[in-house]
Amino acid sequence: MREGLRAYRLITAMWIRSTMAYRASFVMNTFGNLVATALDFVAILLMFSRVDVLGGYRLPEVAFLYGLSATAFGLADLAIGSMDRLGRRVRDGTLDTLLVRPAPVLAQVAADRFGLRRLGRVTQGAGVLGYALCAVDVTWTPLKVVLVPLTLLSGGLIFCALFVAGAAFQFVAQDASEVQNSFTYGGQTLLQYPPTVFAKELVRGVTFVLPLAFVNWLPALYVLGRPYPLHLPAWVAFAPPLVAAGCCAASGLAWRAGLRSYRSTGS
Repeated sequence: MREGLRAYRLITAMWIRSTMAYRASFVMNTFGNLVATALDFVAILLMFSRVDVLGGYRLPEVAFLYGLSATAFGLADLAIGSMDRLGRRVRDGTLDTLLVRPAPVLAQVAADRFGLRRLGRVTQGAGVLGYALCAVDVTWTPLKVVLVPLTLLSGGLIFCALFVAGAAFQFVAQDASEVQNSFTYGGQTLLQYPPTVFAKELVRGVTFVLPLAFVNWLPALYVLGRPYPLHLPAWVAFAPPLVAAGCCAASGLAWRAGLRSYRSTGS
């Protein structure tokens, strides 16, 4: 792990230096990324221009859900968002060049073409979260205050695990980046809205099968004082760190299995 972190740090530093060589381009790309991701929240604002509540939630509460999921996903996308390029490397055989280097392959793939411009997504999500924390009607306790950053960290790790698991699947499918995106980008879009607007079968699926509900729904409902979906016990609001650890362990095993199955392009 120490070697992987060192390799990741060196590769990302190289890409950051390359990015900052053209600072005006970096600023414009980052601003464009911020504006593009902000359109998601603009759509929510347009909804609330016609309704007062959405699934029983008011705008500050939905903004709280949005801010948690968007910031957590932004952190994961910034850290290892390049994992969705693995299928291309498998197809054209350029993954072989990473295998012969004296560094863990996962660290190389995760840091490949590190996009500092993705800070725009993190900034936009954090801005909405800041608005929600100021506007939401919550009686804050020390436990709730600690739960917010803990949720962001755990949610980011859960999304990182999804990125790695999706990349591992591409060893087999080779052209499945959109399948991966449906769980990462699609999952983040799903979590922007209250669980009350979805069918119970879907809520069960993202709680017990693909544990996206632990990214923001369950801890956020504890903070907001809302009833849990599916009549879950109160302690599940504090389970995201354990769920994140389990997801990371499972994705690590999937990555090892996928890498062992790699047979190059055959040419």
